[in-house]
Amino acid sequence: MKTAKDIMTKTVITVKKDTPISELSDLFISYNVNGLPVVDDDEKVIGIVTQSDLIEQNKNLHIPTVITLFDAVLFLDSEKKFESDIKKLTANKVEDIYSAGAVTVSVDTELGDIATIMAEKDVHTIPVLDDGKLAGVIGKLDLIRGMA
Repeated sequence: MKTAKDIMTKTVITVKKDTPISELSDLFISYNVNGLPVVDDDEKVIGIVTQSDLIEQNKNLHIPTVITLFDAVLFLDSEKKFESDIKKLTANKVEDIYSAGAVTVSVDTELGDIATIMAEKDVHTIPVLDDGKLAGVIGKLDLIRGMA
């Protein structure tokens, strides 16, 4: 059975939280990838940023409906989601749009388990770790190539 080390892309492009959004866009275009691991200064994977995160930054903003009752303002929609949308809309750096806590696999994770993770967790870019260090990345196309 094939494992992550058999199908992963070994040359991994990473970004840091302070990477500008304009540079992130250029990386997606230049390397034709769907997602990039976000690493800290010690190169430890702390999250993932995807093309979808970047696209969401440009969606139309939904203003939540509010009512006032006496002196209180009550949000009928999620106030936290609105705050998150504002943060993404005004993002200048990766830290404003990335998803913390990326789903990762080890180099020995079997292909079937990787497919299950992608399907059930709805993730399309998975960093591969070897003893806690980034060894590669698996995207949807890597998985499809491995199944062929």
